[in-house]
Amino acid sequence: MINPIERITQNRIIQLFQKELGYTYYGNWEKREHNSNVEEVILKQNLLQRGYSETLADKAVKEVYDLATTNSGNLYHRNKAMYSILRYGVKARPDLGEQFDTIFPIDWQNFGKNEFGIAEEVTLTKGENNRRPDVVLYINGIAVGVLELKRGTTDISESINQSISNQRVLFNEWFYTTVQLLMAGNNTQGLKYGTIKTENKYYLAWKEDEADNEGYKLDKYIKKLCQKERLIDLVYNGVVFDAGQKKLPRPHQYFALKEAQNFVKRKEGGIIWHTQGSGKSLMMVMLGKWILENIANSRIVILTDRTELDDQIERVFKDVGETDVAKTRSGKELMAFLTSSRPRLVCSLIHKFGNKTETDFDAFIKDLQNNPVQTQGEIFVFIDECHRTQSGKLNQVMKAVLHNAVFIGFTGTPLLKEDKKTTMDVFGRYIHTYKFNEAVEDGVVKDLMYEGRAIEQKLTSQSKVDQWFEAKTAGLNDFQKNEIKKKWGTMQNVLSSKSRMEKIVTDIIVDFSVKPRLKSQNGNAILVASSIYEAAKYYSLFLNTELKNKCAIITSYNPHASDVSLEDTGADSETDKEFIYKIYTDLLKDVSIKGNKSKTETYEADAKEGFRKEPARMKLLIVVSKLLTGFDAPPCSYIYIDKKMQDHTLFQAICRVNRLDTDDKDYGYIIDYMELFGKVTDAINVYTSELDSEGFTKEEVGIQLKDRRKIAKDRLFTALETVESICENVAAPKDGLAYIRYFCGNTEIAEDLKATEYKRMALYKAIVEYIRAYANVKADFFSAEFTGAEIKRFNDKLEDYLNLREIIRKASGETIDLKAYEADMRFLIDTYIKAEESEVISPFENISLLDLLETDMDTAIDNLPNEIKGNPEAVAEVIENNVRSKIVEEHLLDPKYFDHMSVLLQELIERRKQETINYQQYLKEIAALIKQVNQGKEDGLPKSLNTKGKIALYHTLEDDEQLTLACEDAVQYAKQDGFRENLAKQKLVKKAIYHVVEDVKKVEEVYRIIDSHKDEY
Repeated sequence: MINPIERITQNRIIQLFQKELGYTYYGNWEKREHNSNVEEVILKQNLLQRGYSETLADKAVKEVYDLATTNSGNLYHRNKAMYSILRYGVKARPDLGEQFDTIFPIDWQNFGKNEFGIAEEVTLTKGENNRRPDVVLYINGIAVGVLELKRGTTDISESINQSISNQRVLFNEWFYTTVQLLMAGNNTQGLKYGTIKTENKYYLAWKEDEADNEGYKLDKYIKKLCQKERLIDLVYNGVVFDAGQKKLPRPHQYFALKEAQNFVKRKEGGIIWHTQGSGKSLMMVMLGKWILENIANSRIVILTDRTELDDQIERVFKDVGETDVAKTRSGKELMAFLTSSRPRLVCSLIHKFGNKTETDFDAFIKDLQNNPVQTQGEIFVFIDECHRTQSGKLNQVMKAVLHNAVFIGFTGTPLLKEDKKTTMDVFGRYIHTYKFNEAVEDGVVKDLMYEGRAIEQKLTSQSKVDQWFEAKTAGLNDFQKNEIKKKWGTMQNVLSSKSRMEKIVTDIIVDFSVKPRLKSQNGNAILVASSIYEAAKYYSLFLNTELKNKCAIITSYNPHASDVSLEDTGADSETDKEFIYKIYTDLLKDVSIKGNKSKTETYEADAKEGFRKEPARMKLLIVVSKLLTGFDAPPCSYIYIDKKMQDHTLFQAICRVNRLDTDDKDYGYIIDYMELFGKVTDAINVYTSELDSEGFTKEEVGIQLKDRRKIAKDRLFTALETVESICENVAAPKDGLAYIRYFCGNTEIAEDLKATEYKRMALYKAIVEYIRAYANVKADFFSAEFTGAEIKRFNDKLEDYLNLREIIRKASGETIDLKAYEADMRFLIDTYIKAEESEVISPFENISLLDLLETDMDTAIDNLPNEIKGNPEAVAEVIENNVRSKIVEEHLLDPKYFDHMSVLLQELIERRKQETINYQQYLKEIAALIKQVNQGKEDGLPKSLNTKGKIALYHTLEDDEQLTLACEDAVQYAKQDGFRENLAKQKLVKKAIYHVVEDVKKVEEVYRIIDSHKDEY
C-alpha cells in the first residue's frame, strides 16, 4: 500500500515497541477513565520490587502524583520540579524520628530494573477539551514520552503542531508535567523530536547510522531513541533547563558527549569542534554536569574570553542544580579557589591568567614550574574558542598552574595550520566534529547567501592632489614622503572616502525598504567597518537617515580625555582620534550608568539587548571586531562587510546571520563590499571539509608537536645569527653612537644617509624576522628545553634589537608623526574621490553558498567573481547538474513551470555543446535560468498572484488569471482541516474545483497542486 492510513502505521509501531524494544503493552486507553501521567499502581509495584518498604513507596508515589497533577505555576516550572525529583529522588522518612531515605522513582543506574510500557489512544479528560495522544511511553507508570503519528502524505509539522497545542491550558497542559520526550512521525519524513514548549522550528531529526537504509526511517529512529538504555541515558544526562527553556541534546551534542566521556575516563584532553550556532555552551554544561557526577573528586574550570559567555555558563549550571559555582574577579581569587577544595566549578575570564608584566613574566613562569601550585582535586579545564586564546603567554601560565589538569577545548572553527602550532599542544586531538554543512543539512542553522557589490571610485583631479602633496611634504625626506604614501595607499584605492561610505549607507537604507526580512522589521543587520574611525564615520552618516535612533556603534573604544590630549597638531583641523572621541562623547552624554558598568558598557548592553529582542527598534549594529564571535542574535539576517577578513575571523563573522528565527528567515545574507568572494568560499570549504588532523592518534599529535618545536627552535637561532652578523662590523665600543655611524654615516649629509640605506633595510628586515621567530617559540621556551641562560640571552637580545631599531630609525629620519597630516589627507580623500553607485557583481544570484560549493563553483570562478578559470566544459556540467536536481526537487510544486524550466535548460545545454553560444553568454544565460528556478516564477506575473500556490495554479490553468483566482477562492472556501487524510473532505475540495474548471482531468491536476502546497492549503 503506497499511503497507508495512520491506524496501520500505528499498529506497526505498537508491535515494534513490544517485540523489538521489549516494552509492555498496556492497551488502548481511548475508553478507559482517569488516565493519568502517573499510574500509581504501576509505580508502587515497581518501587516494592526494587526493595523499598511499603511506607516509603507510598510516600514517594504520593509526592510524585501530587506534583504531577497540580495546576499551580506554569508548565516549565512544574516540569523542572518533576525532573528534579525523578532524577535526584524523593526524600522521605520510614517513620517519625528516623533518618531520611532517598527513593528514586526511576532507577537510573540499572535500566533493566525499570518497567517500560506504552499505551495508545490515551484519552485525556482533565482539560477543557479532550485530546488523545497516539502513543504514550511510561517508565514505572510515569508518562515520559508522547508520540504523535500521521499518514505519509501529511506533513510532519502537523503532528508537531498537534503536540504543541496539546500543551496549552485549554487542552491538557497538566499531563505534560512528567513528559521528557515529544516525538512526531510519519512514514515518509521519519521522526522528529523535542521536549515541552519546544517550538516547531527547533524539532529535529535524530541522525545515526545513516548508511542503514532498511525499512522506514520512522521505525529506525524510534528504535534508536526509545531503546531502553538510550532513553534513560538521554533523559538522565541530556536534559538542561536554561533560562525558561527546557532543552534536549541534538544528535551531534549527544554523540560528542559520549565520545568526550571516553576521553575523560582516560584522562585525555582534546578538542570539540562544533560549528558556529550549534550549541557549544550547552555542550559544556552537559559534559561538565557528567564529569562532576561521575569522576570522583572532580572540579571544573571554565575559561572564556567573553563576559557574556561567562555569565551564561554560570547561570546555566545553577539552573541545572549545580549550585557550587563561583566566578572569579581576579587572578589571585582564581588561585585561592584552585588551592582549596571548593567550589567545584569555577568560571573565569581567560585574561585572569595573564596579569604579570613583561619584565617579570619569565621569572613568574619559572617560579610556578619549580614550585607548582598545590591545586585540589581532579581538575578539568574547558576553554571556549580555544584556537583564539591559547597562544603565547596564557598557554604557558595555564600549563604551569594547572600542570595535572585535563584540557578540553571548544571551538566553532577548525584549527588551521597556524593554530595547530599552539592549540594541539594544549589540547591534543579532536574529540568530535560537527561541520557547517552538517548543521545546515540538519536544520540547526540557516544556509548562507552571498552577494558581492562593487563601488567604483575615481580621482576627480590628479593635478590638485599632486600639488597638495608636494606643498604639504616639502620639508620631508624621501623615506617620510614614502611613509605617507604607504599609509594612505594609491588614492584611487582608498576605501574610506566619504563619497563611498555615503553610497554604502544609501544601499543599506534601500535594503531596509525592499528586502523582505528587513522591510518586515522581523530582521536586522550588522555592518562591519575596517576601523574604529570608519565605524564612527558610518554612525555619523546614519544619524542623517531614517535609521537615526535605530542603530548603534559597538567597538572596543571607550572615550577618555587622555585619548585626545596629545592630538593637537597646531592646525585648526580634527584628527581621526578627535573625531572618534567627539562621536562617542555625543552618543554617551544622555546614557545613565546601570549597576557597576561604565557608560560605554551600559550603552552597548542596551544596544545588544535591543538588537536581539526588538529588531524593529534596533535595526543596525556598526562593529569593527567586537560581536563578530559568539554573539547570538536570531533576528540578525544581513551582514554588510566593508573590511578585509579571512579564515576564522571571516567565517565567524558571516555566521552571525545563520541562527534560526521566525519562519520568514530563509537564509543568512552576506553583502560583501570588499570582493571577498574567493575568501568566503575558501573559508566555507575549510569549515565543511575533512581535516588531516581529525584522524590523529594521541601519539601522532605528540610526534607532530616535537617536530614543530625543533623547526621553531632552529629558526630562532638562525634569526639571531643573521642580526648578529649584520652588526658584526660595528666599531667598538658598539654603543649607540657607533651603531648610528655604521648604519647612517653622517646624519647631516643626505648622501651618507642614501649610501647606507641598504644596511638599514637589511637590519630592519633581520630584526623583524627575529621578533617573529622569538614570538613563535616563546610559549615553548621551557618545554623546548632551553637553558635559563639561553632564555635570558634571547630576551635581552630582543630588547636590545628593538631599541637599536628605534635609535637607527630616529637618527636617519625614517620615522614620521602622521597625525599632522591626517586631517588634510581625509579632506583630500573626501573632496577628490568620487564613488559610483554600488553594482551587484555576483555572477550567480540567489544561490546559497552551500549550493555553490556543492557545484564546485569556487574552482570555476576566480577571486573576482565574474572571472572564470579552469576547465569551462567541466564547470558547465556541474552547474547544469545542480540546476537539474533543483528542478526535479521542486517539480511537484509547479509541474508546468518546472517542465518549462527543464526544456530551457536542455536547450541551453544543446547550444553550449554545439558551440552556437560563447562561454560568457552561456554563463549569463545559465545565471538567469538559475534565478528563475530559485524564484519558482517568471518575472512580470500579475500582482494578484502573490503566493507560490496561486502561481502554480496559474501555470496549470493555462495562464488564466481570473480562472486562477476563482479556483483559489473555491478551494479556500471548501477545504476543511485534515482534508488530505479524509476521502469525503477531499471530494468536497475536488467538487469545488470542478465547478470552476469543468474538466475532470484538470480537476486532478489542480488538486495535485493544492495537495503539494501544504503551507497554503
